[in-house]
Amino acid sequence: MESRNQANILAALIKELGTDIVTPGIDVAPRYFTGYGEAPGSRPLALGRPRSVDEVSRIMRLCHRIGVSVVPQGGMTGLAGGAVPLGGEIVLSMERCSGIEEIDAAASTVTVKAGTVLETVQEAVRAAGFELGYDLGARGSCQIGGNLATNAGGSRAIRFGVVRDQVLGLEAVLADGTIVSSLNKMLKNNTGYDWKHLLIGSEGTLGVITRAVLKLYPERPSASTCLCVAPDYQSVVALWQQVRAQLPDASSFEVMWSDFYRYVSANTPGVRAPLPAQQAFYVLIECATAVHDATTSAARLESYLGAWLEAGLVSDAVLASSLQQAQELWLIREGLAIDELPNLINYDVSLPIGLIGEFAERCEKALISRWPQVVSLFFGHLGDSNVHIGVSIAELPGEGVHAVDVVVYDVVSAMGGSVSAEHGIGTHKKPFLGYSRSPAELALMRTLKAALDPKGILNPGKVL
Repeated sequence: MESRNQANILAALIKELGTDIVTPGIDVAPRYFTGYGEAPGSRPLALGRPRSVDEVSRIMRLCHRIGVSVVPQGGMTGLAGGAVPLGGEIVLSMERCSGIEEIDAAASTVTVKAGTVLETVQEAVRAAGFELGYDLGARGSCQIGGNLATNAGGSRAIRFGVVRDQVLGLEAVLADGTIVSSLNKMLKNNTGYDWKHLLIGSEGTLGVITRAVLKLYPERPSASTCLCVAPDYQSVVALWQQVRAQLPDASSFEVMWSDFYRYVSANTPGVRAPLPAQQAFYVLIECATAVHDATTSAARLESYLGAWLEAGLVSDAVLASSLQQAQELWLIREGLAIDELPNLINYDVSLPIGLIGEFAERCEKALISRWPQVVSLFFGHLGDSNVHIGVSIAELPGEGVHAVDVVVYDVVSAMGGSVSAEHGIGTHKKPFLGYSRSPAELALMRTLKAALDPKGILNPGKVL
């Protein structure tokens, strides 16, 4: 009976939308139901690939009428399972709904479709003399809509804020197919409820983002990058305070614990450790100015490095002397080498900056006490209170990843942190959302979900 019903639904979708938009589940490529770094999941009933907001609306209107669930999907670079179908849904890929519609130099904005790859937008606005306020390691494959749906963070948050802070206007399709559009370009527009903030960070559970107006900033061509060695975590915090006070144009303050630095430096092809590996913290600092003289920021950064060395906040440092060397420093920080560790589990948490050092110690101790052979590597943006952890256990326990999750998130909860800093909740963190949100907050979320998606067809099983 169920298979007959699914066949009827599929036939209705194809009749209404055509085979150019709808692909039957049996013909859907695995990349549409496989999370990043994971085994293929459940095959969807069908794949929808709209090219416009009107086609998104038609898909949602039909799915709402016949009661079939929809999983909005971007570039599939998320690490929380938020865009992976659980089985029997329609995957709504935004990959063909892409393109840059306008760069408004006077307003300093770019209007872009949701399926546009981040790097494509970055290159276009750079050619026009601007830059975006955020950057992500997955820039070559992640999409703008996915960035907004997860409220991505990235490495520039200390200067410009997270993705939510970059959005002036938004267009989206609600669960019943209604198109809501406010492609606002003004910084000040105080006209009632700002509904776009309900959808940003909602992981496709409240609506499908189709277009956005993003802020632009003057291009900063003269970035200066340095790698410092701080002897202990207290020095890291003190160094961060100095950077905040002395380098207002700093855009990145990235920290790597010694084990992470040692492993990535030794296992990244074409890269050698720029500084000796020791029991210390490695801090990557980048600052950039719109002034077209690279010596301006470099000389200033170099002078402060000398003062920090003299004060004992830093025990060693290297200042990138070329773009290639700066890229190599960033390649270490991006840490792609850890993806090769067996049974890697990625964690993305946040805590008050002063507690992150203690958190790492407590978390590592808790993991080792349970699994003595565990490999746990800590790194993160830190200036925005965000720390990532790569956990590898050669032989996972019988209860699987969940057992490791419990150990990590118990420490996060005990120290008043958040189980997700920038990757969202999806399915992976859903059992632990209550660690960071009160019952009243969860009840409010459910009220909003019921109001905007009363049939529960948008990305079911995610977040709540």
